[in-house]
Amino acid sequence: MTDLPRTSEPSLEQLTARLGVEISPDALRHALTHSTWAYENSGPNNERLEFLGDAVLGQSITAMLYRRFPDLAEGELAKRRAAVVSTHALAAVAQSIDLGSYLLLGKGEERTDGRNKPSLLADALEAVIGVVFLECGSDSADQLVTRLLGDIVDDPSTFDAAADPKTSLQELLAARSLPPPRYVVTDDGPDHQKTFDASVYVDHPKYSPHPVGRGQGSSKKHAEIEAARASLTFLSG
Repeated sequence: MTDLPRTSEPSLEQLTARLGVEISPDALRHALTHSTWAYENSGPNNERLEFLGDAVLGQSITAMLYRRFPDLAEGELAKRRAAVVSTHALAAVAQSIDLGSYLLLGKGEERTDGRNKPSLLADALEAVIGVVFLECGSDSADQLVTRLLGDIVDDPSTFDAAADPKTSLQELLAARSLPPPRYVVTDDGPDHQKTFDASVYVDHPKYSPHPVGRGQGSSKKHAEIEAARASLTFLSG
């Protein structure tokens, strides 16, 4: 017998109210379905919605920054955008609306506290933005992004510099006249539950041939972020 979703209809109504959008329960449930739950229950997962939501979020934040900060140079706008859409920031926003409680996770993720993993929370938030875009249109998606992330856009220093460790690492290496970081990523596991391992190399006699940092994540992007974070710790030590 197929396990029933952990999320109940009243809970979805509460989440819908927190999001401030009118969206069907089935569509919202799709956005909350992790690949592990989908695999175990032979259903669709939220990865395509996450892909869409990432693009919608990026465009919305870019436009918001452009309008709110007419005097900022392109480089500063890019830094601020990176901080706002980082896993660290998105996970914090997801936690603020208790998104983790609504996730549909496979047994393995449930056992390893998947509801509190920053990468899963950030991915789910992007998927929710994606499904709002599909169901309600671009204006509603923009309004949702503004409600959830508008305060961060105004003051991204709320999140520490490590919120965008890849940029911070590149800037640190440049300041030391070292070459940019080189990322090597491998993956392991079945398609529905791949794990990505990233290593960061600095092609300089002082550090070669060993990596200066390693990281692991549920996607290449997240593994590289964790590897960059570890590299910053190592190089700053």
